[in-house]
Amino acid sequence: MSPPASHRRRSRLLSWPLVFVAILAFHSLAVYLFTRGFLLTRTELDLHSSRDDRPPQGDVSAGCTSWPPPAVDRLVIVVLDALRFDFVAPSTFFPEKHPWMDKLQVLQKLAASEKTSARIFKALADPPTTSLQRLKALTTGGLPTFIDVGNSFGAPAIVEDNIMHQLVKNGKRVVMMGDDTWIQLYPEHFNKSFPYPSFNVKDLDTVDNGVIDHLLPSLHNNDWDVLIAHFLGVDHAGHIFGVDSTPMIQKLEQYNKILEGVIHTLRSLSKPGGTHENTLLLVMGDHGQTLNGDHGGGTAEEVETSLFAWSPKAPPDAVLSVLDHSSCNVDLHGEELCISTMQQLDFAATISALLGIPFPFGSIGRVNPELYALSTGTWVNQTMGTDACTSQNDLEAWMRRYAEVLCVNCWQVKRYIDQYSAASVIGFPSEDLQYITNLYSRAQANWSASLRFTCSSETGSQEKLKEGKGSVLLQQIDAYTDFLQNFAKLARSAWTEFDLWSMAIGLLLMILSVIIQAYTLVKLNTICQPSDQKSASSIIIRKLVFAFALVAIRAASFLSNSYILAEGRVANFLLATSCITSVWHSMVKGKFSVENLVFLLLNIFARFGIEIGMSKQLPAPAITKDHSVSTICKIFGANSCNILLEILPIISLAFVAYIILKCLSHAICQSFLKYFVWCGTIVSYVSIAFHWASETALFSHAGIVQEFGRSLAPRFVYAIGGLSLAISVLYRIFSTSDHLKMNKRITILAVVMLCSWSPTILVLLGKQGPFVALICMTGAWCIIKLQQKCQRESGLSVADPVSVIQWSFLAVCLFYLTGVHLMASDMVQLSSVLIISISFDKAFYFLSTPLVFLISCQF
Repeated sequence: MSPPASHRRRSRLLSWPLVFVAILAFHSLAVYLFTRGFLLTRTELDLHSSRDDRPPQGDVSAGCTSWPPPAVDRLVIVVLDALRFDFVAPSTFFPEKHPWMDKLQVLQKLAASEKTSARIFKALADPPTTSLQRLKALTTGGLPTFIDVGNSFGAPAIVEDNIMHQLVKNGKRVVMMGDDTWIQLYPEHFNKSFPYPSFNVKDLDTVDNGVIDHLLPSLHNNDWDVLIAHFLGVDHAGHIFGVDSTPMIQKLEQYNKILEGVIHTLRSLSKPGGTHENTLLLVMGDHGQTLNGDHGGGTAEEVETSLFAWSPKAPPDAVLSVLDHSSCNVDLHGEELCISTMQQLDFAATISALLGIPFPFGSIGRVNPELYALSTGTWVNQTMGTDACTSQNDLEAWMRRYAEVLCVNCWQVKRYIDQYSAASVIGFPSEDLQYITNLYSRAQANWSASLRFTCSSETGSQEKLKEGKGSVLLQQIDAYTDFLQNFAKLARSAWTEFDLWSMAIGLLLMILSVIIQAYTLVKLNTICQPSDQKSASSIIIRKLVFAFALVAIRAASFLSNSYILAEGRVANFLLATSCITSVWHSMVKGKFSVENLVFLLLNIFARFGIEIGMSKQLPAPAITKDHSVSTICKIFGANSCNILLEILPIISLAFVAYIILKCLSHAICQSFLKYFVWCGTIVSYVSIAFHWASETALFSHAGIVQEFGRSLAPRFVYAIGGLSLAISVLYRIFSTSDHLKMNKRITILAVVMLCSWSPTILVLLGKQGPFVALICMTGAWCIIKLQQKCQRESGLSVADPVSVIQWSFLAVCLFYLTGVHLMASDMVQLSSVLIISISFDKAFYFLSTPLVFLISCQF
């Protein structure tokens, strides 16, 4: 006898949880594979190089058994944050001349007139090109990973071995002035420090003026070995105004005068016995920037920066044989000027060799030959060991010394490879490691033969002997260089290049799991649905398919970088698509809904707001030709457009205040709490309007009123908001509201919190805040009303899938409507209220949901 149908149905229902557990496991596997290929990680080794570390005596020469001796006595590093390559290189090196070029004339003139002691380099950075990651990479000699970008807003102290640690450990005195990021990274490494806050990108001068106050006086002091001066004006000018702007050009011209003073001071103190007789000057950028002033990505504009090196004491003319002459051109004055290229990865190793300190343990760069050759100290005719050859000219002696430096450089990198492979869970592929090991073994095996040949005392043609010596040394240098470059390539592929195979497999599994999940939900809905609701269920299934298609389109679009840069526009397009489909469906059924039409019109306003929000924020109401509202301003005129932009936010603010106060009057029945919050809300919104009006030309001649509106009005808003929350909490504790239903209590709490928080949120969001709030409330009202209508027509209690998707797309649109959020890491705007506004506008969005329910009930 077969079991009854109800028993079989109950058995099938009990088996469904196991199916969903299996789907969850499948989906988790897909996420794991995708993130393993996308979120690249590198194991940081807590190991440090020591002065007592020595390469094995058996494999190397006597000149390769210790760290290189110092080649310079003092080092001046001037960091110009976000220094583009075309800020330093002459405009003759580019197809087209732009206004920001040829402003740093002092560097170009030195590189052209003093070819043996001055050089311009194109320095190539590794992405991500955020300031903290670049400073970390420059000082450790390693490669940052994509996941390190999360530390940009809160820099932790670096525990990995770095040149700052080695400087202090080896008795070098370091002075720092400028960007306070250095203090966050190296809190106990400076003998003197003059840090200035760097987070406010709208401040172009505070950090730079602080550096100017201390830089030139410090050059006359003798209490330091390394001086670091980090300017931020160019970076901040780019973020706010862009590269092609007057403030940017003014900053570059200011830097030119500052550098003139620095070079003049160094030259005047570089005479024999002078303070800077053997000092090396480096003027460099940590990364570049796009024309919009953004950075963080891996485009050519962002990774190409500049490094200028100058030594007051000129090396011998033989240095010209070492320097690259493949990229030469005439400058604006007709002088020949050559530019070299170097990797920023090589900076830590090169600086360590010049200062005679141990290389950082995790450094994988190569001592750059051209930068090393510009130091006079590297041309002293002596080698690091006791087996020096006696018959060598300047170039041969330098090549031998450089080969010995590379020998130590390669040993240190090979040591790091061995330690990393042993300690890291995800190391390098074994075949790649074997190839790197073979390169190192071949290079070291050739070293002994090279030494015997270069120090040979056999008689014969002196010309042939010299040619042979140079050829053998070049082969040895090439062998070491080949090893270092191949490992750097391997490290970049492991730490900075995505594992596309893992990402592709994870993505395919994710898509498959979503399809299985959708099919399972439809099947379960069919089993559980009574027979009289089959037709309604079929409608829900069609809507589910449509909603799934929209989600699939958005998910697939994430694979495109262009989509990431335009996510707000694309989300608005998909939201409008769902609206148009809903309008068409309602018209076909003959049940046209006004909410559909309102929601569709709302999308037009949202798209316009997103275009403004994703544009470069302007510091004043003036409209440039590149701004998204320039077309409308051409129609109405610039003056009328500016007046309109000043009035519309206040009008929108009045509408928001009216809606909130109307809901407040219907939601709260307790008279004391109601009128207290009501009065506080009115005062807050009036203060906001007064604050915005004080920033216009209306109060430009009333200094006291303007000062009150700009500084005191926002403080009133914050104080009233905090006081309203405190009174509400106390009233809730001491009042008797047990007779109220739970829904009523939640509604009162939500309205009070919204009235208290919304003014603060709107102040932080700026003049676009009321527009965002109106779109949020109106869009939420339309979605809720359409959801209620769908449930009445279908007779089902399940949520409308299209409405759920519309909530999601509306949230994305609101995210970009604020104007302070951009999804690309190279477009992050680091304003001082960014982090606060992210938190508050999300709170506004979620707290507005109960308010919208009240609005829908009133209408």
